[in-house]
Amino acid sequence: MPEQTIPLRSRIVPALLTGIGGTLLAAGLLTYTTPATAAVPPPPSPTAGESVVPSPSALLSVPPVSAAPSSPAPSGSVPADRVPTRVVIPALGVDLPIVKAPTSNGGYPFCNVAMYDPRLHVPGEAGATYIFAHARTGMFLPLLEQSQVNNGRKMDGMIVQVYTSDDQLFLYVISDVKRHVTSFEPAFAETHETLWLQTSEGFQIPQKLQVVAEPLSEGPADERDAHPTPHPVVCG
Repeated sequence: MPEQTIPLRSRIVPALLTGIGGTLLAAGLLTYTTPATAAVPPPPSPTAGESVVPSPSALLSVPPVSAAPSSPAPSGSVPADRVPTRVVIPALGVDLPIVKAPTSNGGYPFCNVAMYDPRLHVPGEAGATYIFAHARTGMFLPLLEQSQVNNGRKMDGMIVQVYTSDDQLFLYVISDVKRHVTSFEPAFAETHETLWLQTSEGFQIPQKLQVVAEPLSEGPADERDAHPTPHPVVCG
């Protein structure tokens, strides 16, 4: 099935309107989203009426890039210790703390949180910021569900909020939905600031879903908003 890509400029007005709405609602976000801290590991099998798509393998377990990525040098204005700490997609009810991708447990991703790939970049740097989570309830399942409807066209123009450890809020606008992905190389080859979100496409399916977003704005964030308490769970 072909990937759905729509020029960003055709959505800049709705993106800005969405961004304004997301900003106004940010203070009350937890009134209509599921707090990440309240999420629980999914049972071995779905309960009645619950939609659960388990992630069968580590999201990072893909063939290595064919060569070392030629990453641009970090900007001098970006703090050396900056890391992403929270990802919010208001339109999809996604709100997750972000932690570093695990190296234990065979590198299998945690549940109840999103993770960032430290091999790549952080918000504000030239290059890709790569954030991923399981396609499970309370995590990135809404991305997978939306991608299965008209190739994810409805996600085009949605606002993604990424908070960082130095109390900054970055807004991105979704510009591309890539389904059935088997290679990380495009993310490693990225030379301008972008946000990449990844999740799995189903049980024992090696292909992944990638959602790419372009930077829209950056500004200060409340310390409490930028530092949610993560509760990662080792899940299988």
